[in-house]
Amino acid sequence: MRNRARRLLSHVTGRCARRAQLMLCAGLTFAPMTAYSETIETARFTESTSRYTHGVLGDFEEWGALEITTTKPNTGLVNFPAVLKNTTYTIRLPISSVFEDVAPRLADVDGDGKPEVIVVETNVDLGASLAIYTINGKLAATPYIGQSHRWLAPVSIADLDDDGLIELAYVDRPHLAKTLRVWRFEGGELTEVAALEGVSNHRIGERDIAGGLRDCGSGPEMIVARADWQRLMAVTLDRATLKAREIGPHKGRSSFADALACK
Repeated sequence: MRNRARRLLSHVTGRCARRAQLMLCAGLTFAPMTAYSETIETARFTESTSRYTHGVLGDFEEWGALEITTTKPNTGLVNFPAVLKNTTYTIRLPISSVFEDVAPRLADVDGDGKPEVIVVETNVDLGASLAIYTINGKLAATPYIGQSHRWLAPVSIADLDDDGLIELAYVDRPHLAKTLRVWRFEGGELTEVAALEGVSNHRIGERDIAGGLRDCGSGPEMIVARADWQRLMAVTLDRATLKAREIGPHKGRSSFADALACK
């Protein structure tokens, strides 16, 4: 019996030594590689194109591709120093679409602790939509506005009403409809939950998008301009209702910066 136990112990420790490449097995914990899924670290637009001549952001160059870079540990040993492995993925749109945006945004939309990529994607015939991408392609998107040369300007990506789910907000046609729309991500889909008319966050030709999200101690507030660009507005989501209040005069981008800094 003792000889058999010795043979079994010898077999196990020998196998352990081989797996650890002749290092001591004691104190090392093996974990499956599936525990180390890829994490999106950066994203950028590439492959500029002039196939869609809207020019809402000040020029007639948009983007045909999205480049996503990820990292993951290059080992299966929990207690062994891991080397991060970088991988780059390129997602190319069909000729019927472009990315019509200032830059991709990274945010954890599905609650798995890792970010997805949020972008404005435009169909040349149907206008803009707000889309969520992973390395595997499009995860979800709002409907296209429905007409060419119609755009939307993102405002925020956050849990706006403390329900544990993420809401994505944008101004629908900030130069025309001037309507703030909030969509909730749940079960792999986006559902519109609230809308508010009479606000904007972009004027034709501006290279950036004004406003954004702040929390001055009483919960998240979206900062936008009144439709006439005379006043700044702080907007909150209360269940299915958006509530807006004026917070001061609009005096250019500096006034937005002060508002976002709770000044």
